[in-house]
Amino acid sequence: MQPETTYAPLGDDRVAYQVLGDGPDLVLTMGAFGHVDLQWEDPGLALYLRRLASFSRLIIFDRRGTGASDPLPEDLPPPWEAYADEVAAVMDAAGSRRAALMATTAEASPMALFFAATRPERTTALVLGNASARYVAADDYPIGIPPERADAIISRVEDTWGTAEPISTAIPSRAGDERFRRWVARLQRSIASPRTVHVMLRALFEVDVRPLLPLIQAPTLVLHRRDFPLLPIEHGRYLAEHIPNARLVELPGADGPLTWEEPEASLGPIEEFLTGVRGTVPSTRVLATVLFTDIVASTERAAELGDRRWRELLGVHDDLGGRLVEQWGGRVVKTTGDGLLATFDGPGRAIACAVALRDQLGDIDVQIRAGLHAGEVELRGDDVGGIAVHIAARIMAEAGPGEVLVSRTVRDLVAGSDRRLEDRGTSQLKGVDGDWQLFAVPGA
Repeated sequence: MQPETTYAPLGDDRVAYQVLGDGPDLVLTMGAFGHVDLQWEDPGLALYLRRLASFSRLIIFDRRGTGASDPLPEDLPPPWEAYADEVAAVMDAAGSRRAALMATTAEASPMALFFAATRPERTTALVLGNASARYVAADDYPIGIPPERADAIISRVEDTWGTAEPISTAIPSRAGDERFRRWVARLQRSIASPRTVHVMLRALFEVDVRPLLPLIQAPTLVLHRRDFPLLPIEHGRYLAEHIPNARLVELPGADGPLTWEEPEASLGPIEEFLTGVRGTVPSTRVLATVLFTDIVASTERAAELGDRRWRELLGVHDDLGGRLVEQWGGRVVKTTGDGLLATFDGPGRAIACAVALRDQLGDIDVQIRAGLHAGEVELRGDDVGGIAVHIAARIMAEAGPGEVLVSRTVRDLVAGSDRRLEDRGTSQLKGVDGDWQLFAVPGA
């Protein structure tokens, strides 16, 4: 479950924030481009936040004028001063006297630098992700973008705000994920209005915090993608060269956010920087419950419905499957054309998800079969492999229309729960040695 959202008082305004985890205090800000509630809806972002909270007491908040916080007051001070006031208010409300500050967007990093320079007594460390001291080019700063391009970027962002269009350049690793694209579009609309975003970007492109860099006293970690097209690596190198006691880690990939593309590449250095100890690299082999499903008689249904209606039905199937897997704490590894492959930490949630998918698709006259097995799987990037995956697929092949079959291993792991399973006897699974005892999950 996501942490509770509470409010920090700041004059007559309220700033929404959340706290989770134990360890040294770490205040994370996404500037004007986060939402403390909706960001938990994406599994990748939720996992990144929980990973941060595994070695810190993580404090996240929405800036005024964005997300769950109050609107921007008419007499708002300059953005950097307002930001410093918001951070201090949130820290006070969370009982944090001193904290590390982490900024993960271009818009947030100048504000974090301002806070660290003006309130060093409250800043233990500084973590900057894909940051810059100045974004627009000048005679003494040729690595910035031309002024006319800055104007074009502001207009383009305002015109496309609330759509998925910016993903192809800002988060190219997820550009082909339709569910992610819809979520980003909804997240943007929930964060702020296009006009508010215009104002914030205009302020961003006017900022120049280079004079502050020599004044930063806190140890600083600069993380920068080597191939992020909107902010070349030279910006990160400039920060590392001009901030005393700064360290640069050049990250692989082209995403702007640190969250989705090779997240451990940034999480490892952050953990080591803040705690002095880098966590162990996650194993490539884990115990998981594997769920395979497919639509019964899919070829016949496709011929019956025609291409257009069949594509519409598959879209409903994929959307529903993705939502239910996420609801029950799993991960969709991939869709298979007329089914899906998903993994879960626990077999009870995997069974519940399979039953919900079977029953809800049954409401629209779509029958599926499902197979589940728990065992060691091999993590291969975004994919999984290993004998457990193969066995789950073979168990699915044994299932009849509307049937959810599980292996004896799954049955043993849910023993003692109220989940009733019916013995279906033993079967020989194609390509798998031995006899396998299978159990069925009764229908409603």
